Amino acid sequence: MIYQTFAKLYDDLMDPAMYDQWLGFVSKRQKNKRANWLDLACGSGRLAVKLIQEGYQVSGFDLSEEMLALADEHAHDAEVELPLVQGNMLDLSELDQYDVVSCFADSLCYLPDETALKQCLAEVFKHLSSKGKFLFDVISPYQTDEVYPGYMYNYVDDQQAFLWTTYQTEKPHSVEHDLTFFVKNSDKEQYSKINELHHERTYELETYVDLLKKVGFSKISYSSDFGKAEINDESTRWFFECIK
Repeated sequence: MIYQTFAKLYDDLMDPAMYDQWLGFVSKRQKNKRANWLDLACGSGRLAVKLIQEGYQVSGFDLSEEMLALADEHAHDAEVELPLVQGNMLDLSELDQYDVVSCFADSLCYLPDETALKQCLAEVFKHLSSKGKFLFDVISPYQTDEVYPGYMYNYVDDQQAFLWTTYQTEKPHSVEHDLTFFVKNSDKEQYSKINELHHERTYELETYVDLLKKVGFSKISYSSDFGKAEINDESTRWFFECIK
């Protein structure tokens, strides 16, 4: 997915506590700070910057040039060095080997289908060193089927308005986020209207485990609540730790 107008607003509105919780999840599972780390679909780089500030050696990878520009800005503000690569998570052939790969904010759910998901998992596996770890999260079918349908969020300030509405689609465990922006023009009291449509899809837990095994992962564990609880029927987000 390519964030456009949404990139800066997403970055501004994202709950900072989420990044602290992701940091807590990964830091408990990766103690060696000398490990070579790739933050896949790094977005605006907030988690990657926090990891570097904790002493980890991290690079960021994302499809969106707009998000990578924000990541570079955050790294500069934090006075840390964050190497950044623009590319598609379905093809990591130009990248090195890593001891850890992370992928959060349900980024894998933006892949269009199970075939693409398996391809991405295989790419990650190929680019992990022996005993390397893949740490990621996805939203659950409970989130797509029960929580998201009919969801609405509105935001207004003196420069812009943002309307977010989510609909369930025909494909199992999938939704569309209909995003509408009204952005004030710089030279007059008028607004430009911009629309973006974002798609998310998830799968049953058994599907994720099966695909991870098929691409070669030898040890797979999963949890909810940022690794603090077991998965139940109303868990909205699942967290995985997979070892090559």
